[in-house]
Amino acid sequence: MDAETIRKLIEAGLPGAQAQVEGADGVHFEATVVAEAFRGKLPLARHRMVYATLGELMGGAIHALALKTVTPDGK
Repeated sequence: MDAETIRKLIEAGLPGAQAQVEGADGVHFEATVVAEAFRGKLPLARHRMVYATLGELMGGAIHALALKTVTPDGK
């Protein structure tokens, strides 16, 4: 697994989202995801939205994903 593939999956699964993903070892990643769809949602709900875009890769090909989720205005 690589960071670019994860970025594409997140952006495809959350239309309008912009993701920045880093991770050099192929199993541990950090992502910042900016999406209007996060507005009004608690952090746990936001994270679940991102995890849903990755499906079965979470816990498998992606061992760990640290997330920062914000709306376009930084909230």
